[in-house]
Amino acid sequence: MAPRSGPLAFIRNPRDFWGGVGLITLALIAWWASRDLPGQQGFAFGPGTAPRLFMFLLGINGAAIVLMGLLTEGPPLEKWAFRGPLFVLGGVLLFAATIRTLGLIISTFLLVLVSSAGTREVRWIETIIWGAFLSVFCAILFPYVLNLPMQLWPRF
Repeated sequence: MAPRSGPLAFIRNPRDFWGGVGLITLALIAWWASRDLPGQQGFAFGPGTAPRLFMFLLGINGAAIVLMGLLTEGPPLEKWAFRGPLFVLGGVLLFAATIRTLGLIISTFLLVLVSSAGTREVRWIETIIWGAFLSVFCAILFPYVLNLPMQLWPRF
């Protein structure tokens, strides 16, 4: 691999370095968003305990990835494509818009289908099977295991 030049030449693995910076940024956004939530009081968990715990773990993981980007050799950054993030964001927004009207099962299935279109290498038969499996898993997990009042099917 050719030596890098320029102001950021000390970054030996740009993919890891910038990926870690992204995770740290996400952890800081989570810290800011959960700043007003009460935390743990004694042995009782508050609403801010889990977000802070996951934010802390995400930040530590991001720092380790940044360190790996500085210490290990790796490939350069590739051209960034908008297709993947656009379809994943579209799937999440579609899920949010349809969860109350279509129910958990159909909304989850649509989320998987739309998000999978983010790559040109999608295999639709496998995606449909995965969407069905994930929909059933969510239909069992949220209302029965976690006791969350989730509407499973559309109301007509």
